[in-house]
Formats: sequence, structure tokens, C-alpha cells
Amino acid sequence: MSHNLDHHRLVIRESQREAHRKARRRLMNAAITGKELDSSDFALARGLVTKERENSVFTDAWLPLALAYLLLGFYFDRHPAWVALGLILLIIVGVSTVLKNLSLLGVTYERFFDRTRVFPGEPVLMTIEINNHKSLPLTWLQFQDTLPIPPHLSDKITQIATEISGKYQLQHTFSLYGREKIQRSTTLVFPTRGYYKLGPVTYKSGDVFTLFTKERQHKYIDTLVVYPQIWPLEELGLPAKKPFGDVKTQRSLFTDPIKTQGIRDYQPQDRFRDVHWKATARRGHLQTKIYDPSVGMTLAVFLNVATYPKHWMGFDPLLLERAVSVAASVGNFGLLQKWEVGVYANGSVPNSDQPIRVAPGRSPDQLSHILEGMAVVTEFATGSIEGMMMRESPRLPWAATVVLVTAVVTDEIMVVLVRLQEAGRRVVLISLADDPPPTNLGNILSYHIPSTAPAFTAVNSHAATEAALSAIPTPEPAELEIEEYGE
Repeated sequence: MSHNLDHHRLVIRESQREAHRKARRRLMNAAITGKELDSSDFALARGLVTKERENSVFTDAWLPLALAYLLLGFYFDRHPAWVALGLILLIIVGVSTVLKNLSLLGVTYERFFDRTRVFPGEPVLMTIEINNHKSLPLTWLQFQDTLPIPPHLSDKITQIATEISGKYQLQHTFSLYGREKIQRSTTLVFPTRGYYKLGPVTYKSGDVFTLFTKERQHKYIDTLVVYPQIWPLEELGLPAKKPFGDVKTQRSLFTDPIKTQGIRDYQPQDRFRDVHWKATARRGHLQTKIYDPSVGMTLAVFLNVATYPKHWMGFDPLLLERAVSVAASVGNFGLLQKWEVGVYANGSVPNSDQPIRVAPGRSPDQLSHILEGMAVVTEFATGSIEGMMMRESPRLPWAATVVLVTAVVTDEIMVVLVRLQEAGRRVVLISLADDPPPTNLGNILSYHIPSTAPAFTAVNSHAATEAALSAIPTPEPAELEIEEYGE
């Protein structure tokens, strides 16, 4: 039995390789001869076709049976009934086979989105475009698209299969003329943050009599990133002003020539190129530009994805989502203050064992990097948060403020926080546990955000997000590259 199964797998593997080889050969021949390139061959050559199957209501006996009818008709002096029956069967089988083989040739399916990065609850308009690039019309064509959530169906997209393993099958059935293009739109609303994949897509078509059908599965995968919920700090119960204490930044020896703070009278130690000539001409004596210091505050936000003291206890999904939102909200607040902000989390990205690391920065795209990093965090911890803090803290600027967001405060975490504080770091603890953090943390600034915080009981979270982001211009989406390690 095992030998037969291995032989079957070998045959499938070899047939797929042969199909890829033939598709590449056809593409090369078309390029040499100047013929039109077939999109189906592109998919086969690139390995996007993951499965192909043919179904038929006929058996192998139908063709010999049609020939037998013809022979009987000629044997009985060309009996019209027998001959007609044999010819009809031959014509139906022949025409249906040809139409079946040509049905999926030149057929493409594409998805288009009005945006690929959204916050929870924001609608995403998905437009589906189906093209029949050949001159032969299709009497019927069916697509099944795999989605992570149920879409909002319109009148033109009316069928959806039941949920299977957290996936939904969006089904469309069309008839297309030759060279016809059809577009359909539907709306997707993702309730929670995450990194969502759409696909694969299954095509199915056949002959006009529906006697033969051909089915092909394409690995057309699109990704949508849903950012975590963002809250103003006051909605979380944190002080809106100086949440991390009095931050005193010493004036740097280096200045930022782009940011001019003002002017003053020229002094002998000033550089000649810093002279403000317009102000000098207006006042009648030399004036010098004053620049802002180039060094500001650095904020390093650490997120602990563990929601119980031990990993084998499982995790609390609601508590994890709250911790992710708090970490993202703190990062957003830091960027509003024009600080350098970075985030670190001991939760791995999908299909990887690497933790989240977004180095501190204050570029226009830094908020996108932070939100995408928080969007893909999973509940699987790659290690302890205290170990991660000890490894990453030496790489941070000396004046950086370390903020830990955690749903559980263990003895190991308290020891690391005290060690960092004794080493001269500014340390802030934000706890989401049921009980407030311990009081024996010395000079470490600590906050407790209970489950009854206004942010967690708010009804209109979209308005809160708009309020939290109101002072930051909308950045361009930054692509997060995630390497997959197998299916």
C-alpha cells in the first residue's frame, strides 16, 4: 500500500514538472515566432498552477460504444437510427473534448484593492477582474476565491460557501464572450489586526453541454495588513503630558541646519556661513542664525506577548490584542513628539521564528514600520521578554527611555527592570495585568491599565484612531517582506 502511494506521488510530481517544461517550451516558441503569449502558460511556467483536474460524465466505454453503433448501422444496411446515434455520440464527445481543452486557455483572474493597509473596521474595496483573452466564448466559467473573512456580498456576487477551517470560498459564475472583460466589486471589513492572505483561486469551466469540466487551481496570493487599534494616551488612562516623567535633553554640540530656532547678535565664535544676511541688512549689524539641537529623545517600546507566567498555560487573545494596541499607541505618541521611536516584541512574524525589531527612527515612514511590525505579531513567543531587553538595550542610545508593555509581571521581569534602572536607564513599566504592578520597583515609573479603561470599553474605535493620528500626516505604506519557510 505504501509503495503504491509513493508511486502515485511520483507520477504527480513528474506530471507537474512535465507541464511546467511544456509551458516554458510554448512560451519560447511563441516568442521566437512572434505569436501572442498565453497567460496560462505564464502561470504554468512559474509554478502558479498548483493543481489541475478533469471531470467527465463519460467513461472509457462511450467512444467504443459510439463506434459499435456505427458498425451496427452499416452492418444492417446503413440503419439510420444506429448510424445517427453513433454519429451524434462521436460529435458530442469530439466537440465537448475540444471545448473543454480550450475553455481555460487565455482566462485570467485578478484582484485590485483601493488600499492594502487599514485599521480594524475600515472597509477595503476589492475589485475582481475576469478576462477571456481568446476569441472563443465561454458558456460558463466558475471561480472560487479563498478569503480569510466573509465579504459583504452584492447582487452580482451571490454565492459563498460555508466556513471551512477559518477560510471562506467566494464563488462567481459567469458566461463571457470572446475578448470580454468583467469586473465585480465587494467589500472586506477586517475586525482585528493581522497579516491576511487571500487565495488561492480555483478556475472551473468546460463544454457547452457540461459533460466535460476542467478545473485548475492557481496560487494567486494577495496580502492585506490590518494595523492594531491606536488610542490617545488619555483614553488608556495615561497622562497626556509627560507620561514618562520630566525628560531633560542636554543641548548637543551638533545642530540641525534645517530647523532654525531664531536669530541673535553675531559673536566671534560663530561661523561666517551662519550669518543671517537679511536680518543683518534690516538691523544694521551682523545677526547669526540659531539652530535646534540635532539630538532628541529616543523611545524604545518593548512588547511582551506572553499573557500568562508560563507559556504552556496558553494565551489570552483579548489581553494580547490590548497589549499590542497599547504598545502601538505609545509609539504613535512618541512620533507625535518628534522623538525617535522603535518597537521590539518577543512574538514571531508569521511562518518565521524571528522576533519583531523596528530600530528607533523618526522618518516619515517610521509609523508605518511600527504599525506593520505590531500588525504581524503572533502569540508564539520566541523567547522571554526580559532576555530580549537585556540583549537589545546595549544597542540603544544611552539617553533612550525603555518602556515595557506587558500583561503579566513576573519576578524575572522586575529583576531586569531594576538592573536597567540601576545601570542608568530611564525605565517605564505599563502593566495590563489584573492587579497593579508591585510597589517595590524603586524609582521605576509604572502604570496600570485595567480592563475597564475607556479605550477598552469604547464603542466608536474609529474616531479614537482618527484622534490619535490627527497630528501625523498619512505615510506611504511600507512593504513588509516576510519570508516563508514552506507551506
